[in-house]
Amino acid sequence: MFRILRKNIKTKVVRPTPETFSRELQENSRGVPEIDFSKCTGCGKCVLACPTQALKMTDCPEEDRRSFLLSRGSCIFCGLCESACPHQAIAFSGACNLAASTKAELNKKATFPLSVCRKDAAFVAGAAHPGQEKTGEAPDFSRGAFFDRLTVEESGLKLKNKIQSLFGRSLHIREVDAGSCNGCEVEVSNLSNPIYDVERFGIHFVASPRHADMILVTGPVTRAMELALVKTYEAMPSPRLVVACGTCAISGGIFQDSYSVTGGVDHAVPVDLYIPGCPPHPLAIIHGILTLLDKVPHDKK
Repeated sequence: MFRILRKNIKTKVVRPTPETFSRELQENSRGVPEIDFSKCTGCGKCVLACPTQALKMTDCPEEDRRSFLLSRGSCIFCGLCESACPHQAIAFSGACNLAASTKAELNKKATFPLSVCRKDAAFVAGAAHPGQEKTGEAPDFSRGAFFDRLTVEESGLKLKNKIQSLFGRSLHIREVDAGSCNGCEVEVSNLSNPIYDVERFGIHFVASPRHADMILVTGPVTRAMELALVKTYEAMPSPRLVVACGTCAISGGIFQDSYSVTGGVDHAVPVDLYIPGCPPHPLAIIHGILTLLDKVPHDKK
């Protein structure tokens, strides 16, 4: 208790504000992977180490090209790629501005000359990389089984201005656990503690979807929860927002190949915001929601 008080007096900061969201997070927070392409040789060691295939490399010998893809929507921030990189080209930052409105914004791409990559002693041939039968792009289930039943436009671009005007002063959220490990739930529950205190921003959690403006979904959406999620969405009054919180909610995470999951929230309902992380830091969640509502100045995202 006294340690916290001393820190508050010394730093003159009691709790984070939107103006401090762009600063680095605590030292014990791993953050997001950043790749220094001036050091990266495209050897492929990081791809072998990645447990969720968030890192992918595709070889095209005919064009002497090796394509690289980092999908933050599939990354669980485990840090194995950083340890595996022989050139220290991968480092994790504590940035919290991770949210994106589309999966494409979560991807980072690069291209290397394949002939140059082969000169590296650590070079790993493309055939040895896992998941070669899958496409290089992050999965997109926005035209899933329920696409025809749901109106994407009502929570999309056509109502963007109306949503921001309606939710500009307050927002009521219904949290839906769609099969998560409860890691994301712990971080979501921290939003209401005295440190982060989202209610100061006019954000409140409610028990019923009929009282909610937004549903915050965690977990890979198991088959047993798919219909429940859709019913929760349909029970909400319009206009409504959907946030996929955590790597599992975006791409299925480490469960993406399981028979019992759909592979992400956008397989069942349209998504307005993706917040990557395993689990995402409370500041990353707050920053994402406030960015969606345009409460964070664009130059401070």
